[in-house]
Amino acid sequence: MLSQQLNVQYPVDAPFAVNSAQDTAQWQTTQWHAASSRGPRTFNADASAAYRDPATGRWAFVVADGVGDSMAAASAAQVAARAAAETAATEGPVAGLLAAQRALLAAAPGDDDGDCVLAVVVPDEFSCEVAWVGDCRVYYSNGRVLEQITVDHTLAEYFRSRDQAVTPRMEHVVVTSVRTVSPERIGTTRTSVSAGRLLLCSDGVHKSLSGTDIRTILDRPLDTEQTAELLVDTAVGVGGKDNSTALVVEHGLRLTGDLAA
Repeated sequence: MLSQQLNVQYPVDAPFAVNSAQDTAQWQTTQWHAASSRGPRTFNADASAAYRDPATGRWAFVVADGVGDSMAAASAAQVAARAAAETAATEGPVAGLLAAQRALLAAAPGDDDGDCVLAVVVPDEFSCEVAWVGDCRVYYSNGRVLEQITVDHTLAEYFRSRDQAVTPRMEHVVVTSVRTVSPERIGTTRTSVSAGRLLLCSDGVHKSLSGTDIRTILDRPLDTEQTAELLVDTAVGVGGKDNSTALVVEHGLRLTGDLAA
């Protein structure tokens, strides 16, 4: 396998989960797994985190992508991912992203001390809330249709939305980041979800794989671990030039009690 252990580590007894988990609630079964590869880069500056609020049982999932190929970028992604997940599970994804900003500025106050982009998802029974900056993406597949939930905060998308010419370089220039974003520029949405799969990924995955590639892999009869690893391995295998991270969440309804009768 080309994928490697994620670079965010948490205490075993914490409600954080490092790599994968299965959680059964009254209304749903949630299984998830994350995989990551350094690829050809010197550092793996991607990170992911998942946190389950022990009081409510609500999960938050995060993928972060450090800006650049440096230890500072990797550290920024790790700090931001953990802070975003912990706060988002209790207060929602926007609060989680702003918590990530505060944690990053506290840990590394200098402008040259590292930055990252990030997407955070908080699913509930029939929908999920999403917040993001930069070009980490969130997708949802119901087994028939793949939906891209987020819109890249890149220079290319800015000009594309205004029907202006776009150069390849613009695809790699982000216009928002965790360190610099103001609250009103955070991307937000709520979307309906039923039984299906959520994918959070860094641009090393979605810039290497087409939407058809991603849908085909998500819809294969594989568990979340196999699916996340296949997405990352395929992105690297086709010549991806960046870190690649995929976090796959299986979101399905579970009938219990009178509903199951």
